[in-house]
Amino acid sequence: MDQSARSGRGHVSALACFPNHVAREVAVAVVTTLGGCLGNPPSRSLLRTEAQVKWTMEVLCFSLSLPLDSDTVRVCVDIYTHWMSVLVSPRDSIPPPLIKEPNVYVQKILRHLRTLFMPRPDRSSPAYASVCPRVLAAVQLLAKEGAGMSGETWEMLLHFLICINQSVLDTLTSAPICQPLSLPSMEVLFQVSLVSCSRCFPPRSFWLSWRQMMTTWRFQPAALDQWTRVVTALTSRLLRLSFGPDFPHLKVPDEDATLIPDDMDHQVTLQTWFRFLHLISNPVDLKRPPAYGPVPPGQEDVFLTAMSTISRLVDAFLGVSVVCGEPGDQTLMNTGHNLTISHVSSCPHHVSVLLLVSSSFYCCDLAGLSTRIHFRDRLPSLGVAVTRSPFRDRLPSYGVSRPRSGSAPPNPVNILSMPSKSPPPPHTRQKTSNISKATGKPQIGSSQTSPSFHPWKSSSGLSAFSWVLYSYPRGPPSPMRGSVDSLLHLFGFCLFDAALVDKDSAPNDRWEDGRAEACGTLCRIFCCKKTSEDVLPVYLSRFYAVLLQGLWVCESLSPVVSSILLHSSSLFCCDLPGVNLLLPSFISILEKVLLEREMLSLKAFVSLADLRRASILVLMSLLPLPQQFGPVQLASLRDTSDDEATTGSFQSHKLRLIGLLMGSLQTEADSTNTQMLLAAVLTLVQDCALKELEGQTHQATKTHYAGHRGTKRTDRSTDQSAMAAVLWIDIVHLLTQHLTVQWRNDSGVCLVAMEILAGLARVNVAVAEQEKKRVVSSICRYIEFQCGRPPPLHSRELHSIIVVAFHCLSTWITSHHDILEDQECLLELFEIVELGVSGSKSRQEEEVRCREEKELNPVSLRVKEAAEATLNCIMQVSGASSSFGSSSDEDALIGCSGLSDRTLKKFRYFALDASVILGILEQDQGPEQASASCPSLMVLIRGQFSHHSWILQQRLHPREEKNSPKFSMQKAVRLQESGGGEDQVYAAISHCGSGVKNPLSLETINTVPLVEADMSIPDIWEGLTEEEKQRLNHLRATLEQQQLVEADICRSVAITTCAPAPCPRPATHVQNARLFLSHLGLVTPETVKEFGSGDVPAQLVSLDSSIPGFCEDLRRLDQLPFKTQDSAFIFYVRAGQKTATEILHNVESCANVSCHFLDFLSSLGRPVARRRREVVEFVAALGQSGGHAFDGDRFVLKYEDALTDITFIVPSSSSPAWSKQWKEADSDLQRLAEDRHKSKLMIVWVERLEDIEAFPVCELTKSQSSNCPRDVSVSAWETQVMFVHGLRSGLFRIITRGNSGSKWSLLPPLVDGIVVSRRTLGPLVMETMLNGCRRRQSCGDSAPPPHVNRKLLIGEMVGRYRTRRSEPADFYGALFQQP
Repeated sequence: MDQSARSGRGHVSALACFPNHVAREVAVAVVTTLGGCLGNPPSRSLLRTEAQVKWTMEVLCFSLSLPLDSDTVRVCVDIYTHWMSVLVSPRDSIPPPLIKEPNVYVQKILRHLRTLFMPRPDRSSPAYASVCPRVLAAVQLLAKEGAGMSGETWEMLLHFLICINQSVLDTLTSAPICQPLSLPSMEVLFQVSLVSCSRCFPPRSFWLSWRQMMTTWRFQPAALDQWTRVVTALTSRLLRLSFGPDFPHLKVPDEDATLIPDDMDHQVTLQTWFRFLHLISNPVDLKRPPAYGPVPPGQEDVFLTAMSTISRLVDAFLGVSVVCGEPGDQTLMNTGHNLTISHVSSCPHHVSVLLLVSSSFYCCDLAGLSTRIHFRDRLPSLGVAVTRSPFRDRLPSYGVSRPRSGSAPPNPVNILSMPSKSPPPPHTRQKTSNISKATGKPQIGSSQTSPSFHPWKSSSGLSAFSWVLYSYPRGPPSPMRGSVDSLLHLFGFCLFDAALVDKDSAPNDRWEDGRAEACGTLCRIFCCKKTSEDVLPVYLSRFYAVLLQGLWVCESLSPVVSSILLHSSSLFCCDLPGVNLLLPSFISILEKVLLEREMLSLKAFVSLADLRRASILVLMSLLPLPQQFGPVQLASLRDTSDDEATTGSFQSHKLRLIGLLMGSLQTEADSTNTQMLLAAVLTLVQDCALKELEGQTHQATKTHYAGHRGTKRTDRSTDQSAMAAVLWIDIVHLLTQHLTVQWRNDSGVCLVAMEILAGLARVNVAVAEQEKKRVVSSICRYIEFQCGRPPPLHSRELHSIIVVAFHCLSTWITSHHDILEDQECLLELFEIVELGVSGSKSRQEEEVRCREEKELNPVSLRVKEAAEATLNCIMQVSGASSSFGSSSDEDALIGCSGLSDRTLKKFRYFALDASVILGILEQDQGPEQASASCPSLMVLIRGQFSHHSWILQQRLHPREEKNSPKFSMQKAVRLQESGGGEDQVYAAISHCGSGVKNPLSLETINTVPLVEADMSIPDIWEGLTEEEKQRLNHLRATLEQQQLVEADICRSVAITTCAPAPCPRPATHVQNARLFLSHLGLVTPETVKEFGSGDVPAQLVSLDSSIPGFCEDLRRLDQLPFKTQDSAFIFYVRAGQKTATEILHNVESCANVSCHFLDFLSSLGRPVARRRREVVEFVAALGQSGGHAFDGDRFVLKYEDALTDITFIVPSSSSPAWSKQWKEADSDLQRLAEDRHKSKLMIVWVERLEDIEAFPVCELTKSQSSNCPRDVSVSAWETQVMFVHGLRSGLFRIITRGNSGSKWSLLPPLVDGIVVSRRTLGPLVMETMLNGCRRRQSCGDSAPPPHVNRKLLIGEMVGRYRTRRSEPADFYGALFQQP
């Protein structure tokens, strides 16, 4: 068939033997007569016998070769197309012999019509462009609606279409004017072939001929475009038939979907898809010259188009959803979030069928067709990815286009859905005019093409296409996808060859575009490897060879390097054997990408933000490797020798990775990328610090045992023990410098930077105190800078950043108490607190004013509350105040069993500034207290930050030894009360010393030792003006003169010793509350006001505890926490589990969970008994369970510091708080069960990554709710879910789902896609939780800080229970009364 197609000869008529003018006259006469019978309505045919028909057909065949300047050829075409309808609808106008044997005559007509498409001199005539589409339309109608077509007719029809397409597309014979005809002719060939596959499957000879013809046609856009359409539509149908409706659907335009006949069953679809797929053969052959004729131009673009189509098919078989750059354009919508086991179990059958088809290509017997196998077609199944179409402007989108700039990298598990700037649409063809590439003449418009054909939407030339490499956000691959080996069996032969195609020109050669597409597709395939899947070594070796050749660092970065980085973000997280050997090569290329600011060579075809983001993800997966493998040697995979950059141990590359990370922070300009780098910084510092701590412990153990043997051993690993401290200092310097310069206008980066600084405060490293003070000073300067911005620049985001900065200050204060010992640092902290509370700093004002005189004008109320929290933190850390436990209520002080109204009657309650409630208990004085003259009282201080309990005693003298004047005075008082003589009392008083004659004399004050309270009274000379000092000096001189006069009188007059005045009896009833409030300066006309008078409320208010509800509100206030509290639920998911019942049952026994999971639990916090509130050992609490002991019934895991209290709960199926009977449990369990609906974080340990998309988050969090759809994805809920997956290397991969709509949704340090070590997993999870708690409180109104909740409740209680007295006199009178 192929030789016949290339011969260029059609059927030769018998009239060709006669002279030309004779044959032409005969043909014109016959055709004109027959054409007249085709009127409307057509008349009865003149031809009645078989001989008449045969003779007439010879004339018609000759007529088709006549020139097109007359209507003879057109009428002849009308006659033949009318006769061909005999297989569609027989009519009287058709000769009877044709009706009797339609297949024979239709085959003959097709042979004659071939003459019309043969090379002829008048092919440029407009008549030719109008006649040929009529033939194609008739052939198309015959194939679709023809009935009773025999196999020979189908074969002749397909042979006819191949021949005319060869004539049209052959570069040796076709003219430029035939270019508009190439698309409809090729489209009819593909459509008729599809119809033939569903009705009469074509024979092997047809596929071989067509495939051989395509080696020449693939240089033409029409052929490649139609192949792309049909293969994509067949793939969409095949995926739906093979994997069912739950597999992500490949969306194609409706006009392409209708190309596939509806009656094509599954088996025929498999055979058809595979044969159409291999029509193009290996695209790498495009670089080789064709067998016939020279190499046509534009083959680089054709190569790119073929690789792009294969890439789209790969994504389709992987089930990867790709969000396109245009609004509303999305492909492969992954609707199978909650897949059932039945769906997965049905996959192997379809996969095995597909493997059988692909492995038996041309050797299976389908529809009675016996074939043989071909070497390159002996490939098993399962296909590969969907990317972009270079002919985007020609065909509707198949939902497989590349993403916009600024989107997330193509990670199989996409972590970044941050909003970014919208770049120009990808793969945009720059159209200048509709000009043919061959001649430069305008092409014939599409209006001359039959409307039944698919419209050609752009010029046929490929040279105008400009390839752009974009990376749309890609969803996770489907769990139902096939294995890597099956994909490579099917597509590997062309992908590997294309990725390793030889480069004979510069790196910017157009062949690099197609090569880059192939490399990116291979990277996506290997990154989608399943957890327990093994890849053939031959494929691994070829893939590593592709990466080594593609990552070869040149002077300028190529598209191949960009494509590899964009699609390899999770390459080192897939447990590929030997992948760590690529560490040196990736480090070298990352240094070229991340340390260069501009990268001008890449701006033309790639989004730099996407490229750098993907590179950062690769970097985050490489950072733990040196710490994990240490001295393990790396083998060089290159031929070069003595190359230190590609050899050495893992540890030898640690400094390169650290330098790369630090340099990337200084060159990165994208906000999201910077936040990811900051998260990686904290994980690196934490890993280094914990690694060095382990090394020091190990070294101490080795030294201990070596000492017993009398030897001393050292470990070289401890030589770098200070690396963590040096790294800590460098990172702190970098962060503090960039906060006020480069990042000050980026709220997202500033937020993450503050969280990282707070995390660095909790890292255990030994650094100088000066470094810590420098950090605190930098944070203070940052707060001052942000508060000093002009009012138009103030926004909610800015105030949230200031609040986070105050939280960061509190973390540094609580983590490093010693910084408060420095007076300058302490003064700076007080100044910044003053700025947050009042809106200004005292030292910046001309006149110093007291606090009560200063007008409060804070930046915002949230900033004021954060500053007050920082002030409270300073006071607690410095020892100025200490928090007392919440159990120190009225019951604990008086020994009652429960708080009641009777208990409250013994207390007086006052409110200070509507923010503090004082509960004062005045103890009755017995004989012992009265004799000692020590009236006492107990004060319960309920504030917004803490709950204090004070016990005060009123004493005339401080506590001293028995020989002190105080003890002598007490002895004299007791002698007087017991009836002792005056001599004894006077002797006791005289024993006080210092020659005191009268115990009531003021001279005794000088003998009383000073206490700290006395030092709080300033000296009289402090703060005086010059005039006041002169007056005091004058008064001093007068007193000295008076003393001299009195001394002269005493010398001249005899001193008479008078008897001592009797001591007054001690008072037995003292108004302790009045004395306490008076000593604090609260009982003044300014602090006590009449109710309702003035705009400013009274500072001191009396509360009436007898009002109903006071006891309940007081108990509710005591239950409110002082610190930030949060909870997280931990689950363990074994391989293949998808229901909540299975997941909750795993932790019942330690045999069901991994030992690393138990180690992870032990690193989260201390086990605390829920009822006894006591800390126990982890092993004792765990027992034989797999974590079930910490379900909240018996134990919980608690992490607590000065600012935060976090509870970790491991739910189980037998937990009362997690069962349907949870309402019958006690109040604590009810609150715990309710917390699972409010919890913002779930930590899920998964054994297999494929189970992430099927995780039943809805069932576990809202099982009691009836409005929760079962098919909702994890990301649709506000709950933040953190998946932890253990790798074979001992590292752990973190994948996050949940709240991703906000630009602040990136929560450090465990961002999506990061890899951490076992030693840092627990601390980093804790740090992520702390940041999440603080962020919800700082950046939203739904979760205000605890002290704000307490302040609001106290304000409500003051307004509800304050005493309504008409005059302040009533208030004073109540102070003198007993409660």
